[in-house]
Amino acid sequence: MSQGACLATVVALAASLFVILNMSVHRVEEGHVGVYYRGGALLTSVSSPGFHIMIPVITSVVTVQTTLQTDEVKNVPCGTSGGVMIYFDRIEVVNFLSFSAVYDIIRNYTAEYDRALIFNKVHHELNQFCSAHSLQEVYIELFDQIDENLKNSLQIDLTQMAPGLFIQAVRVTKPKIPETIRKNYELMEGEKTKLMIAAQHQKLVEKEAETERRKAVIEAEKVAEVAKIQYSQHVKQKESEQQVSRIEDETLLARRRTEADSEFYIQEMAAKSNQLLFTPAYMEIQRINALSTNQKIYYGNSIPNIFVDGMHGAPAPAPAHAPAP
Repeated sequence: MSQGACLATVVALAASLFVILNMSVHRVEEGHVGVYYRGGALLTSVSSPGFHIMIPVITSVVTVQTTLQTDEVKNVPCGTSGGVMIYFDRIEVVNFLSFSAVYDIIRNYTAEYDRALIFNKVHHELNQFCSAHSLQEVYIELFDQIDENLKNSLQIDLTQMAPGLFIQAVRVTKPKIPETIRKNYELMEGEKTKLMIAAQHQKLVEKEAETERRKAVIEAEKVAEVAKIQYSQHVKQKESEQQVSRIEDETLLARRRTEADSEFYIQEMAAKSNQLLFTPAYMEIQRINALSTNQKIYYGNSIPNIFVDGMHGAPAPAPAHAPAP
């Protein structure tokens, strides 16, 4: 074999090996897992995110999302109990698949499990709901309950049929109804809006009247409270004045009593002093002093007796005055 033929063989083998390796190595993205089929049969192995190797040609891989995902069910027809056909334009079902349940659910419902377990189930539950209610209930009265009822119904069935698949939330758009009925509803809504505006205006007027009444009551209560406070202040002022007057009277009375007691004490002390001072001997001395200071001269036979008689209280005879020179 020539050198060129050998080189071509090596290149061919290298290219084949590269192709085989390229087909064998595959990557699983984060938030997904890989399930494998060999000859159409599902293998038990489930790979986590990252690079993996498989036997090319006879083994294939399918990635399955295990994080939150949103499935959209579009244009779902629904017939009400009155026979009116309506359409739900879009229904969003937020769900996630547990890693531990991937193998069982893929084995029972294939990799397109959401079509059998979610899409078809949404159609069924919505039709069940619509057939049991009128257009008025579906379109207006019970519309806010449809998403919660649909979520609960889906989760109950999934818990029995596919444990590990969970419904996080359901969002339902307003259904499309026949144009003539829609116009009637719009007119009805317009009348309701007018009625609500009138009712709100009436409430506003009543509220304003109530506000004015409460303001008047508050103002009257304020005036009464001010008058009560002023009256209380006036009474307290009068009581204070009476108390001050009583204190002044008591003070004056005490002063007068003190002055009287002092005067009585002085008089009493003077009397006691006089009683001790005016003894018979002291009185005799005072009489003699008084006589010695007398400037009058008396003549007559009874002069010696005048003092004696004066002592006994007898009237003395009239003295004979000397004739004028």
